Amino acid sequence: MKLMPYYRSADHAFNLLCGDTFELLPQFNFKFDMIFADPPYFLSNGGISVQSGKVVCVDKGDWDKGMSQEDINTFNYKWLSLCREKLKDNGTIWISGTFHNIFSVANCLTQLGYKILNVVTWAKTNPPPNISCRYFTYSTEFVIWARKSAKVPHYYNYELMKHINSDKQMTDVWRLPAIATWEKSCSKHPTQKPLGLLCRIILASTKPGAWILDPFAGSSTTGIAANLLDRRFLGIEREEEFARISKARREEIEDLKTFNAYRSKIPDVVKAEDNQIDLKMCCESEGVESLPFLSDENESKGR
Repeated sequence: MKLMPYYRSADHAFNLLCGDTFELLPQFNFKFDMIFADPPYFLSNGGISVQSGKVVCVDKGDWDKGMSQEDINTFNYKWLSLCREKLKDNGTIWISGTFHNIFSVANCLTQLGYKILNVVTWAKTNPPPNISCRYFTYSTEFVIWARKSAKVPHYYNYELMKHINSDKQMTDVWRLPAIATWEKSCSKHPTQKPLGLLCRIILASTKPGAWILDPFAGSSTTGIAANLLDRRFLGIEREEEFARISKARREEIEDLKTFNAYRSKIPDVVKAEDNQIDLKMCCESEGVESLPFLSDENESKGR
């Protein structure tokens, strides 16, 4: 039985399944050029932070509740194993995290036979203050980039990354802001990543037309970035609340004026604009046959 999408865009470039990634990933054999994953960091343990000048609880939801280190390792090993089966032999995977989960992820990657290429440090240019005044302000996250196999070469758009970086080799420290107000127009996910970060990742490691998977899609920043850059997307999100936001965000960029406005707000996209192909021109001919893991019937159930 074919899987039913929660939502699929008319051009078939954006596809979203609503359910548990551990249950859905084994149900199809399609292989992807790239995977981006923002798994739980297991930080929802009653802590506080500052948001828009107000003290707020940082609990994200039950999906982010803390677990034992053994359980965290088991969780990471399981989803990374499933994702490895969905990567093309020359495909790469990016995983974001903080020190709370990223070491576990790195160990699991090595155990599963991935080759770690880089550990990017995302230095946020606008981090929230540390209200306890007992630690250095947390201003970074890490993004591991790994390929499926040590022996099969991966794709890296070196010249474009150098061009974006003022014709100097791009380092593994990226100074980029957290999400801007305009990225929250359809509401937001509590751990939503900025489009600027995802656009750089996608431009660096895929070609136009590539298929990208996000097993923990959230509000589908990965999918929005992919479609802004002429790539195609499948996301899996467990929480229907966030799936609804994803759908609204994708429908928002159906308007060509909004589509172009968003591209114009992302510096890397502006610098790389001559290398891009218009999404609507590229994906117009993509038929259902290119989506072997999705049904063509009643794709959104009226949602």
